[in-house]
Amino acid sequence: MFVCFCVFFFFFFMALKASPIWVCPRTPCSDLWSRNSGSAFNLRFDLEKSRKWECCCLAVLAQRAITSVEDEKPNVSGVEPSWGIERTQGNESGGFHKDLNLLPKPLSANDLSSCSKDGSKVRVAYQGLPGAYSEAAALKAYPKCETVPCDQFEEAFKAVELWLVDKAVLPIENSVGGSIHRNYDLLLRHRLNIVGEVQLQVNHCLLGLPGVRKEEIKNVLSHPQALAQCDIMLSKLGVVRINTDDTAGAAQMVASTGLRDTGAVASARAAEIYGLDVLAEKIQDDDDNITRFLVLAREHIIPGTDRPYKTSIVFTLEEGAGVLFKALAVFALRDINLTKIESRPQKQRPLRVVDDSNEGSAKYFDYMFYIDFEASMAETRAQYALEHLQEFATFIRVLGCYPMDTVL
Repeated sequence: MFVCFCVFFFFFFMALKASPIWVCPRTPCSDLWSRNSGSAFNLRFDLEKSRKWECCCLAVLAQRAITSVEDEKPNVSGVEPSWGIERTQGNESGGFHKDLNLLPKPLSANDLSSCSKDGSKVRVAYQGLPGAYSEAAALKAYPKCETVPCDQFEEAFKAVELWLVDKAVLPIENSVGGSIHRNYDLLLRHRLNIVGEVQLQVNHCLLGLPGVRKEEIKNVLSHPQALAQCDIMLSKLGVVRINTDDTAGAAQMVASTGLRDTGAVASARAAEIYGLDVLAEKIQDDDDNITRFLVLAREHIIPGTDRPYKTSIVFTLEEGAGVLFKALAVFALRDINLTKIESRPQKQRPLRVVDDSNEGSAKYFDYMFYIDFEASMAETRAQYALEHLQEFATFIRVLGCYPMDTVL
């Protein structure tokens, strides 16, 4: 009997050495070995039970390891993943490990701000047709991007919001024509972020059908602002001006109608696209005709201090004398240069009632103030300025912090 008992414990010890026991947390080790410890039958029962827990726990751990990696990067049919789980060679435990050097690297600030050097993977929406100045601005920002034309400004906003495109490039002001108020209103209505700006030199050209001389032109089509910016030249020609939605659309209409007495004011690129001749170049009244465009995206970029940055905000102010002066002073006190101030009446509450007269209350416009200032939100002076501004403002929203475009 004693010999049998010794043989049993010998095999029991060898089994323990060959297969280490994995214990489920819900079944403590002390409970496995304390119950009925005097019986060999119960001892074998506990051993078998512990082995069942071992198989269960190993299966769960292996399944969790496989699932966590597959969830991070699904395997495409016919393509092996660049990383995965490998079984350890020569490891008695038979566990799993993965090469950490092969895991996807987290995105850095440079990845988020640039996407790609030439914009070859970026889809950019703009208002107008191919050949429009907005498309030229998009190509300046992302030289090899895929441009997507939109009929109206708001459609470009919606294209970004609906993930149809990555970004939108829209004009915000012109050095001759001033601000484009429609886009200021859309900035507040939509929740997109300004991630860049583009300054584009505008060179208007008079376009016509091949073989036509500029003296033959009697009617000229173009966007109202383009026509106004070429007033001197068009007045000399004595032509009839006809408004269109955009300059490239005017060029397309001239090409499609085939009327020899009709021309268009548009870019030289539009002439190339629609097969027209450039009858005269740089016909704008002011040589320094520059349009500033904003680049819009769904997500912010991470601001830095490695280059000049600009921040755009919009806010409303409480009622009171000198409140606007105090609001602007928060920037002057910190040597922050303001590059743009634009005010727009609030559409939801356009009038403010103020009792400042002997005869009763008076009504004034209630304004939204748009401001651009030269500072990055990564700088403490910009953070302190906005914190100070909260003392006077009833509403503040940062529209974006982005690198300045200093190259024409």
